[in-house]
Amino acid sequence: MKSSFRTVALIGKYKSPDVAGPLLELAAFLERRKVKVLIDRLTASQVKEARYPVLALEDLGHEVDLAIVIGGDGTMLNIARTLAPHDVALVGVNQGRLGFLTDISVETMIATIGAILDGKFVAEDRMLLEGQVFSGAKTVFEALAFNDVVVSKGPKGSMLEVEVRIDGQFIYNQRGDGLIVATPTGSTAYALSSGGPIVHPSLSVMALVPVSPHTLSNRPIVISSGCTVEIIVRDDPEPRAHFDSHTRYDLREGDRVVVRRYPRMVSLLHPEGHSYYGMLREKLNWNRE
Repeated sequence: MKSSFRTVALIGKYKSPDVAGPLLELAAFLERRKVKVLIDRLTASQVKEARYPVLALEDLGHEVDLAIVIGGDGTMLNIARTLAPHDVALVGVNQGRLGFLTDISVETMIATIGAILDGKFVAEDRMLLEGQVFSGAKTVFEALAFNDVVVSKGPKGSMLEVEVRIDGQFIYNQRGDGLIVATPTGSTAYALSSGGPIVHPSLSVMALVPVSPHTLSNRPIVISSGCTVEIIVRDDPEPRAHFDSHTRYDLREGDRVVVRRYPRMVSLLHPEGHSYYGMLREKLNWNRE
């Protein structure tokens, strides 16, 4: 990550009517700070009066030092996966509901982004997962995930049966609604609602969380991020693999979903004074002192 940010990408929530105003306000502020502003092509289609250079999201990673995402955590997930190969730092301005990843409010964004440009921020590296689907020996699909890779039952509602292996060792057969492989970031998403543990983002681990297992002894387990997880579909008429709920692949019996840690990290920038525990206390409505 570069020590100063001279070229910044602005990316808004797709098809959100509320993006244009904050984005243009922020773009004008960045111009006054002598920062070059680029806008994602899909975002630009919603901001008709924008006069800034426009690039496809896939191309922004080659041009910018920093990406500012205006939206919710779902928007941030998609941007993080796309820009992860390019070592672009990310800042999130929250227009969503919870905002675990987008922790700057629209009301304070100008002051906060100004402080970040001055070098006053907390940087936090987050890991991603890379998932591959194998049919026999052939790779038929692959994708990155910032939150989780999920193998789940199909739309017919039949119980899913999978075999789980870690580093080639047989762990268990599981019947239920599915299995989540989550990063520490994803531990506060689907995995949390399925009874998984909250994992601090500084830890280099993955959490395996069963979804409604038929046998109650199938419990969540936390393993090293250096492990390789293999999920083999044994029985289900229409099983699916989901990657951050943004991308999916329809599986067949015998297909294998292999999940590993992605070698690159995503750098999230937070305001000075940011506390992960304080964020949990606020977002999860924990009792305060």
